[in-house]
Amino acid sequence: MQSKGYFRLLVFFVLALLACSTAAVVTLRSPTPARAATSNSGLHVSGNQILNSAGQVVRPLGVNRAGAEYMCDASGDNTVFDDGANPNSSGQTGAALDAAFNAASISAFQSWDIQAVRLTINEDCWLGINGYPAAQYTATTYQQTIVNYVNLLTSNNIIVIFDLQWAAPGTTQANKQTPMPDLDHTPAFWTSVANTFKSNLSVILDLFNEPFPANNSDTTQGWTCWRDGSTAASTSPCPEENYAVAGMQTLVTTVRATGATNILLLGGLEFSNDLSQWLTFEPTDSDHSLVASFHLYNGTICNNVSCWTSQVAPVAAKVPVITGELGQGNCAHDFIDTAMAWLDQEGIGYLGWAWNTYDCSSFPSLISDYSGTPTAFGAGLKAHLIALAGGVVPTPTPTSGTTPTATPTNTPTATPTRGVTSTPTPTGTQTSGTHCSVHYAIASQWPGGFGATFTITNTGTTAINGWSLQFSFANGQTITQLWNGSYTQSGSNVTITNLSYNASIPAGQALSSEPGFNGSWNNSTNAAPTAFTLNGVACN
Repeated sequence: MQSKGYFRLLVFFVLALLACSTAAVVTLRSPTPARAATSNSGLHVSGNQILNSAGQVVRPLGVNRAGAEYMCDASGDNTVFDDGANPNSSGQTGAALDAAFNAASISAFQSWDIQAVRLTINEDCWLGINGYPAAQYTATTYQQTIVNYVNLLTSNNIIVIFDLQWAAPGTTQANKQTPMPDLDHTPAFWTSVANTFKSNLSVILDLFNEPFPANNSDTTQGWTCWRDGSTAASTSPCPEENYAVAGMQTLVTTVRATGATNILLLGGLEFSNDLSQWLTFEPTDSDHSLVASFHLYNGTICNNVSCWTSQVAPVAAKVPVITGELGQGNCAHDFIDTAMAWLDQEGIGYLGWAWNTYDCSSFPSLISDYSGTPTAFGAGLKAHLIALAGGVVPTPTPTSGTTPTATPTNTPTATPTRGVTSTPTPTGTQTSGTHCSVHYAIASQWPGGFGATFTITNTGTTAINGWSLQFSFANGQTITQLWNGSYTQSGSNVTITNLSYNASIPAGQALSSEPGFNGSWNNSTNAAPTAFTLNGVACN
């Protein structure tokens, strides 16, 4: 899968070696088979490239590992990461399972020639606020388990992208994606994280997973909200958000105030799929070390070479770009093959979504077991990464530097105020005689596509343990990407079932991690479904 341009560079390199009698240092733009020997320490930005401490070009290539954002929000959880079977075949559970699993992941990553791993984090669980972690451990344990894993990864020459995945304002618990970071807690989160990792420049800080302000629209107002945030709920330039928004400039300034010089990753609008005005609204950074984050799935709006050329390439000509999430929702890899070829050509890094053993379609999962056996979708990424590394599995190059220790942040005073990540397979027991109500809302709409959310409420007197929601579209709509659930669609008929972390709906309460989706429509009529059943019982 290497390009003709790469072959010409390789020939030039060989000829140069033959022609010179003295040692030469040659820097080639990615992709390059010498990647395995390149140190990932001392990362910083120079122009539109990421360099290491030796001045060599580094292009992060790897995977996302989801889990730390949702494994801390339920009382039944006892691991920080999603480690699969719990207990495992050796009987390990809790902290012992996390430690064993994390140690074993290194060789699995190396077997794919993975150079970077993105970890998805929960704001409340890190800070220890709003009743989180709700799991069987403290915020101190949550922090230290993550820090230990980051240290393990970077000591094995693997870049860590530390991503704020779930956040929430005031006393609202962080159990889903929100349009923007909150001014209540997100600056405190990044102050703590930056102080923890500022001595380890192999860690890139991803300030907010997938912004979607201004009702998920590409507008000047949306980009102004993205950069500047707001000082109070429902105020300009973020009138749609009923909480005070922490803009990207605030978060950049917050991190730099700690003395941290780590690279900062900033996703664009429309769930980080839109970079059209990223350069215009780029925050000011005293360290000039900002990188644009681009998320790409076959079901997103900017999902073709024409759009990438017009939107992404101009940004990549000015600053580094990393495709923080790259996925395909049909268990194939033809789409990501096309995307990776284009990203390689532009020197843009990318990380596949995700290193979890769930559905390779709706999730989508790269692996079928944690030893690294790829799904049909993951096989494409694995083969491509190995090809870029010259077809060999690298020997890890230890990274030197100070090992940080987590310092728990004091709990800030909560101020009451008011996808896209999906995950595990259903494990709950279906309950008959369900009393329920379902609210369906179209959150945003654009030519050919739209996003929608559900609010599912248990109006009965007993908990629902495991749920299956059925409904039908009236106008030929098709789901292309779903989070917080697993789905099947046959014609107009759709079934959405719970994942392991959101199987329970307490009596009299709404589902905490409700499903949502992106879909396609006919550009004429996009009517909401008129009837819903939950576990076979009609809902209000």
